[in-house]
Amino acid sequence: MFYYLFDFLDERFDLPGAGLFGYISFRAGMAIILSLLITLVFGKWMLRLLQRRQVGERIRDLGLQGQAEKEGTPTMGGLIILAAILLPTLLFAKLHNIYVILLLVTTVWCGLIGFIDDYIKVFKKDKRGLTAWSKLFGQITLGIVVGSVLYFHSDVVVRRPLVNPQQTAPQSTWVARASAQYVDAKLPITTIPFVKNHEFNYGRLLGWFRDSWERYTWIVYILVVVLIITAVSNATNLTDGIDGLATGVSAIVGGTLGIFAYVSGNILLADYLNIMYIPDSGELVIFSAAFIGACVGFLWYNAYPAQVFMGDTGSLALGGIIATLAITVRKELLLPLLCGIFLVENLSVIIQVGYFKYTKWRYGAGRRVFRMAPLHHHYQMLGYAEPKIVVRFWIVGMLLAVLTLVTLKMR
Repeated sequence: MFYYLFDFLDERFDLPGAGLFGYISFRAGMAIILSLLITLVFGKWMLRLLQRRQVGERIRDLGLQGQAEKEGTPTMGGLIILAAILLPTLLFAKLHNIYVILLLVTTVWCGLIGFIDDYIKVFKKDKRGLTAWSKLFGQITLGIVVGSVLYFHSDVVVRRPLVNPQQTAPQSTWVARASAQYVDAKLPITTIPFVKNHEFNYGRLLGWFRDSWERYTWIVYILVVVLIITAVSNATNLTDGIDGLATGVSAIVGGTLGIFAYVSGNILLADYLNIMYIPDSGELVIFSAAFIGACVGFLWYNAYPAQVFMGDTGSLALGGIIATLAITVRKELLLPLLCGIFLVENLSVIIQVGYFKYTKWRYGAGRRVFRMAPLHHHYQMLGYAEPKIVVRFWIVGMLLAVLTLVTLKMR
């Protein structure tokens, strides 16, 4: 909203300083500051409200050290995160931008699924919450919406440099290179890391069929989007098991995707890095800034010992946002590396459950690979303190983020 207001003031009255709102860097900075302030101020008010309403977490007895002290800790704190993402984005981003609209819809949609789940658990006293199939239906529906918009919407364009075979010498300046012709790439196209010709069209997955099957490429693309959103959203939810873990890792991932959004939306940087240029994707930097501010600010109350839990309201929203953001900047195939913490946490549960069922069928008694799953509980059972586990997972998350950024030039 502020962008349109100050653009009008600058054009009509030549107001000093109004032109600052035309810069993505300035609006991103303001978004992260406002997001932090919202989490600190609104978070304190929300914390008191949840305490008065006795919206406390009911802890299952897993035999973990310090678990009993968490009984009754306010939950549904994800509302703080949602407010700190939505408000700065609405104030500082260009609201006609299709990518911004898509991320806002994702935030509200996943937040609503998580809120309903938390509401059933807390107010209806039903530990099961929303059924697994109901959650899955909501995530699949969102994936269909996101995939359809990215495939069919006219504002979604991916451009690649038009290679000139007559050109023997490299252009001397960024401006000269950026002035070269670009061609629109046929969607759906994405980036494959660590390879020289790093573009991949999902239509190739139908390459073994007749040529007429290419018209159904949109089905493959939407199915891939559904799979990614569902997987990342649920993996983030599983990671939210100890104080500050999912929040901190999400902030690291969000910052990395914000960098990808910036370079992909800048024609000079996209050309220099030889990556796809995605017009208007730079506005996602404002959303990413608000996302980072919301996660970091929430740590004020969520760091050990947590004063409030985000609940499914926050964890499902964070995962859905990360997945959608990665898909919009065509970096979804980097998610296994960038979201390595989420992936390992998810795999630990799959391995534990699968091995237990197999050994129960094979030997008559179930056996375990880990002392407890997800993986962070395994380290708790080994005697590691929560803060040590969280900080070490953060460090690994930072390492994975750096490795992900290296893929911009490593191919």
